[in-house]
Amino acid sequence: MARTLPELRTLIDAVDLELLQLLNKRAGYAHEVGEIKRLEGSVVFRPEREAQVISTLQHANEGALKDDNIAVIWREIMSACRALEAPQRVSYLGPAGTFSEEAALRFFGSSIHKIPCNSFDEVFHAATCGNAQYGVVALENSTEGVVTRTLDLLLHSPLHIVGEISLLIRHHLLRSTNTLDGVEVVLAHPQALAQCQEWLNTHLPHAERRAVSSNAEGARLAATNPAWAGIASERAGAEFGLHIAAHAIQDDAFNRTRFAVICLPSTLPAPQATGRDCTSLVVSVPNRPGAVHDMLVPLKKHGVSMTRFESRPARSGQWEYHFFIDLQGHPSEPHVAAALADLQNLCAFYKILGAYPLAD
Repeated sequence: MARTLPELRTLIDAVDLELLQLLNKRAGYAHEVGEIKRLEGSVVFRPEREAQVISTLQHANEGALKDDNIAVIWREIMSACRALEAPQRVSYLGPAGTFSEEAALRFFGSSIHKIPCNSFDEVFHAATCGNAQYGVVALENSTEGVVTRTLDLLLHSPLHIVGEISLLIRHHLLRSTNTLDGVEVVLAHPQALAQCQEWLNTHLPHAERRAVSSNAEGARLAATNPAWAGIASERAGAEFGLHIAAHAIQDDAFNRTRFAVICLPSTLPAPQATGRDCTSLVVSVPNRPGAVHDMLVPLKKHGVSMTRFESRPARSGQWEYHFFIDLQGHPSEPHVAAALADLQNLCAFYKILGAYPLAD
């Protein structure tokens, strides 16, 4: 016989109480771990450990929960347990409602001390000077490519990458009314304007496109003028009391942005290998024929896969370039270590930007 609704609610209430007891039990163990780490002087947050916990649970899952749900739930559990010691201070491009804020919350969980910043430069500065322990910055977009300012800052910064998070980006047109009539100005971050240019050309061809520091800032400004609209997330719309005048206006339905988590090595050393890792580095080679080809030979020789290759002017005035490279694997793995050693011998400039677990 099928259970009745009151019976099911009673069963759910009982399970909720069991879950609460188990979560408090887990929090107690986590607190003990924190005390041991404090006495040892070791760090509380270990992204590779948390990635392994989530991966193990996902592989063991045989129920109705999806893997993505498991990742979100357990990140929140681990975030709440970490906050028993002290919440992480995390800087990101603000104000409230940006995709950078969402990336920070997805990676660390909501039990953090949020430090919104006005620019990528401020995010880096906050994590460098100690105002924040970690920073979260956009690294590349599947439609528009790399975020060049982030690459330029990584080149000279003492910060290194310790994690990444990838978000499916849904851009909405936000304004004080729920129609497209009378839109004179569209405000958004330059990347968002570029990611929505075909839709804007079709639906708002005569509206001025005005670049601002972030999409959430565009939404904030749109709330001040009924003739203005912002391109931002649903979260930003709720934050500033705006209607969604048009849903999902990005030109690429599978538009994603990859974010990097950065910090000082003294805050968190390079995470240990998990078996699913990325190593990011920047190099330059002498300006001579075949130099770029020679740079790739060690990777092929040692069987290391390259997943990203970007060039940026070195600003030397000599038409020289820095090459930003992502490799599959971790420097502690013998074949990766051998490839990196051979590569370094060929380079005029060589810097590892980070080695970290791949995003879920």
